[in-house]
Order: sequence, then structure tokens, then C-alpha cells
Amino acid sequence: FVLVSSGVLGCSLVLSVQALYSSNDDVIELNPSNFNREVIQSDSLWLVEFYAPWCGHCQSLAPEWKKAATALKGIVKIGAIDADQHKSLAGQYSIRGFPTIKIFGGNKNKPEEYQGGRSSQAIVDGAMNALRTLVKDRLSGKAGGSSYNNSEMKKDDVVELTDDNFDKMVLDSDDVWLVEFFAPWCGHCKNLEPEWAAAATAVKEQTKGKVRLGAVDATVHQGLSSRYGIRGFPTIKVFRKGEEPEDYQGGRSRGDIIERALDLFSDNAPAPEVLEILNEDVLKKTCEDSQLCVIAVLPHILDTGASGRNSYLEVMMNMAEKYKKKMWGWLWTEAGAQMDLEASLGIGGFGYPAMAAINTRKMKFALLRGSFSETGIHEFLRELSVGRGSTSTLGSGTMPKIHSVDAWDGKDGQVSRKIIIYRVGKQNLQ
Repeated sequence: FVLVSSGVLGCSLVLSVQALYSSNDDVIELNPSNFNREVIQSDSLWLVEFYAPWCGHCQSLAPEWKKAATALKGIVKIGAIDADQHKSLAGQYSIRGFPTIKIFGGNKNKPEEYQGGRSSQAIVDGAMNALRTLVKDRLSGKAGGSSYNNSEMKKDDVVELTDDNFDKMVLDSDDVWLVEFFAPWCGHCKNLEPEWAAAATAVKEQTKGKVRLGAVDATVHQGLSSRYGIRGFPTIKVFRKGEEPEDYQGGRSRGDIIERALDLFSDNAPAPEVLEILNEDVLKKTCEDSQLCVIAVLPHILDTGASGRNSYLEVMMNMAEKYKKKMWGWLWTEAGAQMDLEASLGIGGFGYPAMAAINTRKMKFALLRGSFSETGIHEFLRELSVGRGSTSTLGSGTMPKIHSVDAWDGKDGQVSRKIIIYRVGKQNLQ
């Protein structure tokens, strides 16, 4: 078990990460550069696996996925994405565990989750069922071909921006904007128009409107053109609230535009919540849906007061923000509240605050040995990322019992008989 360089917990003590598929396989390797061209703009039915090379279940699926790809060659496209490497694509489709298989059928912007078995026969059966459904829909007129057909490539999804609405729509918005400044007579602008419209539709769908594409006729709205120093057409700028606009440096195809928009969406995504472990469901949902679970055991409220606890939580929230692209879970509990969890981590009733990074899939964990600070935690995660961290098996190899507790009310603690027992026990341990 190590934390590989991309920041994801691996499966073994000595880990050599290799792609599960190669050009010799009938499985088509997908990435942000070819995904929209190969899948989204295609008329074919696709089954796409999102995997991580370190994932044991993905490694088990690989030979079956290859067999299915060979059997379905020329009938249904079978693809695979290294979601550990291409996190923007994984985030785009809300991938929370590996392997995840999506079916891209009639509406490529709304893929369905594959729910079938993981044998090659089950995959082939599932693909053929999806294909029959697609054909029936086309016969009845319910489904077209590519998602970029004329009905879905709506210019309406490109927001017309003017001198009058620009500040309100763009500068005052919490959304990220890609804005094209164009001239109607410009040949390059005319070539960009269908790509911009298609990208606007896909980006609106895939980011739920959090990234928007707009267009300014710079020959009409010369105030905006002058404000942003537009000298040639088309010029594309990126606007994020509270920041100076930056020049768009990417390609001009719809795939390039979508890829950049999704990267911006990922950059602008909120940090994960730092949740208190109140019951088993909180821990299970957070850790099972995350590649890595970071858990802090904070001192008892009587030892720190509300201000001290909030300072520890602020450190955790800052680190959650720093590592928000990793799709990790962040949890905390009060000392003594989850003694079974503490025992399984070897914390043992002392040494607070403490922190552990847990891989629940492999029941392995590593303990923070340095200071509970942004610098100390960053060093802890960095050491794991290069395979230097010391790891252990979690308790007996299963998740410990989690007790239901009341949420912290945000206030300083009050002494009670229960607390006195806790503090006497703590002194005895020391």
C-alpha cells in the first residue's frame, strides 16, 4: 500500500503502476484529447470503463473487458479511461469508485450506468441489450445519431453578451465564463462558430451550468472590446470571479474547448466538507466513495475549548481545499468518542490531535508522525505520495465499530460525570 504520485492510495507495499490496456488490445484507450471526438461525436454505441491501474477489481476486470472488446469489434465500441491520470474526465461523469462502466448511447451527454456482471459474456449481453434499445429508439424517432446533431447544437447555449449585460452576467457571477470576442466578417470566427456552439451545449450539460460560454460582437460592443484590449478576432478570454481575465490558450475544436472548460470546472469546484463522524453511515459513505479517507482525532473539547478545536478544523479545511481535486474524504472525531476506531489505528487514547490516511479498500492506513499543521500534513501526504510512508493493516482487517454520537454544538464543553470518568481514564493511561 502506497500513495502513488497522483495522490491515490495504491494496493500493495511495492507498487508499479502500469496501464491495463495497450494498443495491441481491441479496447480503445480514451483520454481528454480524443474523448469527445471518439465518443461524444460518434454515432456508435460505446461502453466505457473508468479505471485506476492500482485497483484490484480493475485488474481482475481487464482480461474480461479485452475479451468483450474483441467479441464486439465492429458492433459496439469498447473503451477505457485511466481515471487516476485523467481526473477531469472522471469528475465530469461523477466517478466515485473503480471500475465504473458507462454506456454512451443515443444521448451521449447523458450516459447510463452499466449494472450488469463483470464477465466477458455478461458485458457482451449488456452491450447487445443496449444496442437493441438504441435501434428501437431510432426506429421510433426517439434517438438521433451523434450528440452534436442539429437539434442539440443550439446557439441558444452560447450567451449573447453586450455592453449592457456583461458586468451582471459575467463579472458578478460565481460561474466561470469563456467569452469569445468576434467580428461577423471574420472567417476564423465563422469557422469557430459551430465548434463554440457545440461546446457550449456540452459544457452546460456536463457542468450543470457552472461553466458558461458567451460571445461578444466586438464590432457592435466596442466598449467591451476596448476594455479588454481586443486586437484580433476571434479572441477568447477566461473570466473567474474576483480575478483578472486570462487569455484562452487552448485549441479551437469543440473537444479542446470542452476539455479546457472541464479543467476550469474542476479548479473552481468547492472543497469537500470536513465531516464529524456521528455514526457508521457517515464514515461508510465518505470513505467508500473516496479513494483516500483522511481522519483526524481531535483533543476533547475540555482540553482545547471551541477556539482551539476550530483552529484544528481550519487546518483540515485548508488542506481539503488544497487537495480538493483528489476526491478524498475528510473526517474528524473527538478523542474518546470512537475508541474502537482509535484502537484500530493504534492511537490508543493519547497523543491528540492525531491523523490517519486510510485506504478502506485494502484496510491499510498510515499515521501522521509530524505536527498537526498545514506544513506537517502536507509533508505527511507528500511522503506517502513517493512511497516513503510507513503503513499498517487496519485493526483486524475490517472496519471497527462506529458509535452514534451527538454532533458538536460549536460551544465550549461542560463538565459532567461522563467527562470526569474520561479525564480520570486519560490520566491513568498517561
